[in-house]
Amino acid sequence: MSTLLQFRFAARSETGRVRTNNEDGGFAGPYLLCVADGVGGAEAGEIASATTSYVVSARALAHPGHEPARLLGAATREAHAQLAAGIAADPRRTGMATTLTAVLTDGVHTALAHVGDSRAYLLRDGELSQLSHDQTLVQSMVDDGQLTPAQAAASPYRNVVLQAVDGEHVPDPDLLMLDLRPGDRLLLCSDGLSDVLSPAAIALGLGLDSRSMAVDRLVLAALDGGSRDNVTAIVADVVDAPPISANGQVLGAAIDLTNVVDPAAVRPLRSA
Repeated sequence: MSTLLQFRFAARSETGRVRTNNEDGGFAGPYLLCVADGVGGAEAGEIASATTSYVVSARALAHPGHEPARLLGAATREAHAQLAAGIAADPRRTGMATTLTAVLTDGVHTALAHVGDSRAYLLRDGELSQLSHDQTLVQSMVDDGQLTPAQAAASPYRNVVLQAVDGEHVPDPDLLMLDLRPGDRLLLCSDGLSDVLSPAAIALGLGLDSRSMAVDRLVLAALDGGSRDNVTAIVADVVDAPPISANGQVLGAAIDLTNVVDPAAVRPLRSA
């Protein structure tokens, strides 16, 4: 029997110790991992994150084997259209937006789509690397040599994102093909985790043998470290295995379908 690259995962999303509601959403399955961190007034952040993670996961489930980068790009644009429709239906949602960090594999090729400042990390042979590149004001200043990484981490402007999935602007996600191999371990997380934990702390937690212990250790370390935000993490091992059905685990705000603008509007793509 032929084998395909797949993910075996553990995932957790917590409201945290300061916020009263969880505006993070996400999905983890054998072929798709995604985290979305919503913002917006009138409790609309959870609408943005849940709708975006719903659209991306519905697309991935409906089109198994589709070219990953093209599908993720099309799904990101469709999420924007759904958020625009949600604002038109209820103007109190104006300004709602979300990050999106998603990794999708067709079993052979794997792509990362990234908008905003949630993050994707790779642990390979004990070495941690960051796969995503923050689309933030301070990261752009680091790139230009105006700030050091240490200054950026302490900046009061570190959470100012330059791009998001929203209802106003068609997003232009970073799309990157990943060279994953069996034995790799991935972490996708919201900034409620990455703002608090150092790369060394992330590598330490991610290196635990058990995925479920790793995700619990990372989330609890972020909360104990003083995170004032929602905290969402997906820990996934890359395996080579026979094809399986692509159901998965829905996370955070995405669990409640009333947070999704219009689930029935997500129809099969003709031109993804």
